[in-house]
Amino acid sequence: MSLYHSASPEQTRALGEAVGRLAGAGDVISLTGELGTGKTLFVGGLARGLGVDPATYVSSPTFTIMHRYSGRLPLYHIDLYRIETPEAFVSLGLDEYLAGDGVTAIEWAEHGYGYLPKEMLTFRLQHTGSETRTIEIAPVGDRYLKLVQALTDDFLTASGCLEAKA
Repeated sequence: MSLYHSASPEQTRALGEAVGRLAGAGDVISLTGELGTGKTLFVGGLARGLGVDPATYVSSPTFTIMHRYSGRLPLYHIDLYRIETPEAFVSLGLDEYLAGDGVTAIEWAEHGYGYLPKEMLTFRLQHTGSETRTIEIAPVGDRYLKLVQALTDDFLTASGCLEAKA
C-alpha cells in the first residue's frame, strides 16, 4: 500500500491520468471516499490518460449508474452511490464490464463489495484540507501490483508526494 498526498485538484486529476496511461483492458479501479474527495475528478484524469477526447466532460453517473467514454480503451465509469446493498449491485447486470474490453472505474465501490472482483486497484480518498487529499493506493493481485510499481516509477516518485506504507 502507498499513500499519495495531493495538494490540489490538479494533482488528483494528474494521478488519475497517470493511472490511465498504464491501465489495460479488463482493469477494475475501485474508488472510495466521502462526498467531495475527488473521485470523479480522478476519473476525469483517468479518462484523459486513456485518450478520451479532452473536450469530453466527465461527470458522475449517480442517476444513470454508468457512463461509457471512448478512448484508447473504453472507460466504463460506474457510480454505486445510490445502490443500497451489494445484492442490488448484482441486479444491475454490470458483470460484463468488470472483465471486459475496457477499464472500469467504480465510485462508491464499497457498495458492491462481495460482488466485485477480488483482484482490483483501490484508491481511498480522504479530505485533509479544503483542497488537499490523502489517497491510499491498495493493489490486490499481480497485475495491479505491477501497475502500482510502474506508477511509482513513472509518476509518484517524481511528484514527491508518495509515502510508502507497509
